[in-house]
Amino acid sequence: MNEPAPPTEETALHPNLPVFSVSEISAAIKRTMEGAYARVRIRGEVSGLRRPGSGHLYMDLKDSGGVIAAVCWRGVAARLAHAPEDGMEIIVTGRITTYGPASKYQVVIEDIEPAGEGALLKLIEERRKKLAAEGLFDEESKRPLPFLPDVIGVVTSPTGAVIRDILHRLDHRFPRHVVIWPVLVQGKAAPAQIAAAIAGFNALAAGGPVARPDLIIVARGGGSIEDLMAFNEEEVVRAAAASAIPLISAVGHETDVTLIDFAADMRAPTPSAAAEMAVPVRMELAAQVADQGRRLDATMMRGIEEVHARLAQLWRIAGDPGRLVEETAQRLDDRGERLRGAGAALIADARARFAGAAAGLRPRALMLSVGHGAERVKSLAQRLARESGRLLADRAADLARLSGLLASTSYENTLARGFAVIRDEAGAMVMRAAAARPGMGVEIGFADGAVPATIGAKGGPAPRPKRRAKPKDGAADGGQGTLL
Repeated sequence: MNEPAPPTEETALHPNLPVFSVSEISAAIKRTMEGAYARVRIRGEVSGLRRPGSGHLYMDLKDSGGVIAAVCWRGVAARLAHAPEDGMEIIVTGRITTYGPASKYQVVIEDIEPAGEGALLKLIEERRKKLAAEGLFDEESKRPLPFLPDVIGVVTSPTGAVIRDILHRLDHRFPRHVVIWPVLVQGKAAPAQIAAAIAGFNALAAGGPVARPDLIIVARGGGSIEDLMAFNEEEVVRAAAASAIPLISAVGHETDVTLIDFAADMRAPTPSAAAEMAVPVRMELAAQVADQGRRLDATMMRGIEEVHARLAQLWRIAGDPGRLVEETAQRLDDRGERLRGAGAALIADARARFAGAAAGLRPRALMLSVGHGAERVKSLAQRLARESGRLLADRAADLARLSGLLASTSYENTLARGFAVIRDEAGAMVMRAAAARPGMGVEIGFADGAVPATIGAKGGPAPRPKRRAKPKDGAADGGQGTLL
């Protein structure tokens, strides 16, 4: 500072007061203010917030008794954990300085924090409404959790009790491959690390050196609302909403609610509960699979029994396959004979009519008529031959189809497929379990022969039961006979 000027007439009345220039007195005030208030904390409400293109923040802090200007330089503003908003009550940390060109004093902000829990809740609610209006919390965008993920990604602190609880719970229920992305869960650097971890898991390629998770768990233990503020930041909420991998939010205790809970596909009340949501209980799943297997086996057996019963009923209704073939062959022979007789009669009739017509014609006309009649007879004969051949071919095809059907349901083929027939001592078939008596001698017929047996007998083989005498060819048996 320059030395004061010598007294003049203007200063004669105040000889002891030095004379300063405007710059000098402004600099002196600046030094005094900065020296006395080098580090202060001020609480007030934000008013008139301005964000020019330079990146600096300008605002006023006010309360019921005064107003003080405040400025936050661009480098500090970019690192703030809580961005100020109009009407928000905050506590700023900084230093008091003056701005000479405007003859005013101001506080240079170095840090900002919300003033109490009420201010934080107000900030969170306003942010929630803003993000909800953008559709980040819509239920339609929620993805279903995989039933049994192969790989689970966990975003949390690697040193806390949270990760130990999650791993213990997963090992107890259904062990899975777990990939941990370590992050800070509290402090200014936490939001950026959490958002980067979620985006990093999504950026992993399937089949790469680091397994891509099928499910992400973002977890943190309990704490105050200030401790959980990292999970209320926009960048974390937007990263959770943009995740293509289903995400479970497990932040704090059951009563703690953060904005990431609204953006996540599922909210868990605790980190341990998140592990329970991620995988089923292995023993319960194994028991469920076994029970369904037993039900499937029982259903298949019932189906086989129903088919067997229907086949047996059809066997009884169809009668003796040999007789069906014999009757069909007889009908075919009969129709063939009738066809040949009808053909001969047709030709004879045509010849008779031709002869009668030829008798009344003159010789020349007779010759022409004879030639025409011969052509007609020849045409009719060819037509008859074609029709006869077609009819015989149709009947042969019917016979072949019926023979194939009978062969597929024949007695011998049925036994060859593994079935057996049981006859009692009189040679009658035993069709029901109620007809079998303990100690009764029976004969079990297979495809390659028959063996004697005794119902409920113990010890050696039973005597072979007597077979009913087979009727001689042509003997009447009073009915169609048995299918077996």
